[in-house]
This record gives sequence, structure tokens and C-alpha cells, in this order.
Amino acid sequence: MGHIIWLASYPKSGNTWLRAFLANLTANQTAPVPLADLPRYCDDEALPERFQALAGRPVTELDMAQLSALRPTVQTQIAGARDGITFVKTHNFLGYQDGFPLQHPGVTAGGIYVVRNPLDVAVSMTHHFGLTLDEAIDYLGDENTTTLTQHLWVSQALTSWSTHVSSWADSAGANLLVVRYEDLLEKPTKTFAKIAALVGVKTDRARIERSIRHARFDALASDERRQGFVEVSDKTQRFFRVGRSNQWRNVLSADQIARIVERHREQMKRFRYIPNGY
Repeated sequence: MGHIIWLASYPKSGNTWLRAFLANLTANQTAPVPLADLPRYCDDEALPERFQALAGRPVTELDMAQLSALRPTVQTQIAGARDGITFVKTHNFLGYQDGFPLQHPGVTAGGIYVVRNPLDVAVSMTHHFGLTLDEAIDYLGDENTTTLTQHLWVSQALTSWSTHVSSWADSAGANLLVVRYEDLLEKPTKTFAKIAALVGVKTDRARIERSIRHARFDALASDERRQGFVEVSDKTQRFFRVGRSNQWRNVLSADQIARIVERHREQMKRFRYIPNGY
């Protein structure tokens, strides 16, 4: 029986970037791992096929409670498919839904959580989910937020941005690393080296730096332009749009900034996201 290292984040916070880095770190080859090959290196607990096979009917006929009841078995299947560690993507918060664990403790070895400034998350969500800025702000603040079941993924339990972040960050420790999206941008070698150390690559600096280069935003965006990317939303033309921090400065109004800060002040202060004057 293998075990899972969760690759976790709130949506639009760097999960694909993290998976691309780990795929290249694992492959350890001179050429970048194509986006189409990411599933070879990082699984996804929300893929509908396993849920559908267990339920014996389409996932669109399953509500959140039924999906929650199936999750421990699905995750046991993922872990049991190979010996050793399996990287598995999730956007679920860390906890329980309908009485069932969203991350089965019996097959969990650890996790890596990427947190991103909610001011930028709100901006990115407008493009990916086809929301207005005000709708995205409401989405971030809703404790009942879940994603919709569709052909690529089953529904995932997000909760609000603050609850999602605190659920993972409060459990940080030796086997659960929390990193800021902004530090991946501004201090890539130092921050990605922490990720590499968690998965057992501690001293090979050249391998780490090569994996960082292969997973750069421009490299991933170029691959998407050439080959496409299955995870692109039907609300937009491309998945990799900008990949920078502080986009919010040119997009959000003072009132919109204030609304986000008021709703998420505690966790924003924790991760140094509160702008001057707020």
C-alpha cells in the first residue's frame, strides 16, 4: 500500500505550477515534462471515473453527501495503485464533509499547500470561472462554496478562502509544508528547495533549478499554446493567463479591496497580504 502527499490549494492559487515542478523533479530529464503528461506524475482525487465506477451510475446523479461517502475508498484506490508516495491534487479544504474525511488519514503521508493573496485570486477567478469581480469576492467569502460536478471533476468542498487556508495552515508541520505563491515567484530557488526537501530531494541543487526552469510560467504557457491543456475552463480561451502577483492593484476598486480585507483579515495578516491603509 502506498501513501498520498496532497498537493493542495484554493483554486487559482498555483496548484498546476506546483504539479509541473514536481513532475519535472520526478522525471529528472533534460526536456520539460509536457502538460499532457502531468497525470503520469500527479493524480487527482476528483477525477469522476473512480466515483462513477464505485457508484455504478453517472457522477452527475450523485450529491455531495454521496461523493463524500465514496472519497475514502477512492483515495484508498489511488494510494494502492502503486508502492511508495503518490502526489495527488486537491482543492478540498482539510477536514470532514458530511461526516467523512476529505483526506483519508489512513493513506495520507503529508501535503504541500500553496496559499495566494486573495486579492489576486479574486481577479484570476473572474477569468477562469466567468464571474464578475463582485461575484468572485462573494465566492471567496462564502462558507458553503463548492465546485460543480462536471465532466472533468466531481464537486469539491472549498468553504471560504479564509476557512480553506486556515484548515491547511493550522496543521502545518514536518509533513505538511505551506508556501506562499508570491515566494515561489520572488524566491523560487529557496522556496522550491523546501518542496523538494519534503519529497526527499534535499541536496541536488542542479536538479531543483532545472525543474524550476521547466515549470516556469512562460514555459507552461508556451506548451499550452502549442498543445492545449485539458484543464482550461470553458469560460476562457487559455489556462495560463498572466502568472504575476499584485494584479489586483490595477483592477480592484478601493471598496472591493476593503470588502476582501474585512472578510479575510485574520488570514491575510497571517500571510502578509493586507495592503497599506487597510
